[in-house]
Amino acid sequence: MSFYYRLPATLIAATIAIVQPEFAVAQLSAQQVEKIHRNEGNPSGAIDYNEAIRLNPNDANAYYNRAKARSDQGDIEGAIADYNEAIRLNPSYAQAYYYRANARSDQGDIQGAIADYNEAIRLNPKYTYAYFNRGVVRSQQGDIQGAIADYNEAIRLDPSDADAYNGRGAVRYDQGDIEGAIADYNEAIRLNPSDAQAYYSRGLVRSDQGDIEGEIADYNEAIRLNPNYAEAYNDRGVVRYDQGDIQAALADYNEAIRLNPNYAPAYINRGVVRYDQGDIQAALADYNEAIRLDPNYAAAYINRGLVRSDQGDIQGEIADYNEAIRLDPSYAQAYINRGIVRKDQGDIQGAINDFQKASELYQQQGNTDAYRDAQNSIRELQKEL
Repeated sequence: MSFYYRLPATLIAATIAIVQPEFAVAQLSAQQVEKIHRNEGNPSGAIDYNEAIRLNPNDANAYYNRAKARSDQGDIEGAIADYNEAIRLNPSYAQAYYYRANARSDQGDIQGAIADYNEAIRLNPKYTYAYFNRGVVRSQQGDIQGAIADYNEAIRLDPSDADAYNGRGAVRYDQGDIEGAIADYNEAIRLNPSDAQAYYSRGLVRSDQGDIEGEIADYNEAIRLNPNYAEAYNDRGVVRYDQGDIQAALADYNEAIRLNPNYAPAYINRGVVRYDQGDIQAALADYNEAIRLDPNYAAAYINRGLVRSDQGDIQGEIADYNEAIRLDPSYAQAYINRGIVRKDQGDIQGAINDFQKASELYQQQGNTDAYRDAQNSIRELQKEL
């Protein structure tokens, strides 16, 4: 059995664009990411800020404006240095704290970003963007309650802020509050019917509800609004594959790869289709490419191991399962696959150990059917000792 993957369940915001296998929800839209860097009256970059600072070295606004220009040019270190000076000259400069927080978030300095958002909010308790972005970074930290509180406050301050509903919907989904997530995405779509990301995210939640028609409809709308939406093509392909529409699934995976040649999940999913079609070499090529793009993608190793099994490359197969387990020690199926190979090689005790580990993981994960199957396999193997 091969495994296919949707876009992962982690933030797509600030510095985060994480692709983890399984059960994904895209938490932030392009508009939300934009909000993190939104210019609130950003002056034209044509102004000679260096000259303004030379003429008045104590002008906090000049440093602030140059910082934003530097940030737009990708000079994050220079921007932070200028924000530092603006804040030194004007310690009550809420906007400078806010934008320095954004820059620190871009650098991965989450604690520094939160400290700056805190100060911006202290100076301006009605700073909606600061609440929103603090919610983003709190989500990254796993501070779900803090993120919810920030999104709630952003919504209270601006009930028309579709992005805040999107952000809260993503956090609610992570909490397992499916109905709450759907309600938030519905409101985000009502406020901004052109938000492709909101449709896409709602589609992912509908998948968990088993609402296949609704899921497909949302991916279709996301693609209509944004024809370059690689993730939406990929996930629509997953649904089409589940429905047995193999050619349509393959077409969606091809399009996802065309739009984003570096999108590892689409290569894995296309590899699954090619494997099912008996095109082993093409499947192997897709899994190799997924691994090249993301060497930490445990699912790709699992699927490549299956191809190597068909090729009779037992050592390569074992190596792939070992790597999948190293990358994700909770990946129960990797233990099952390795246990099967060990059994075929006559290593019965090794096989039992692998099935036992998989059994424990399935039990922890609440997968009762897989747990029962693993236990039955252990009992059969014990008869061979």
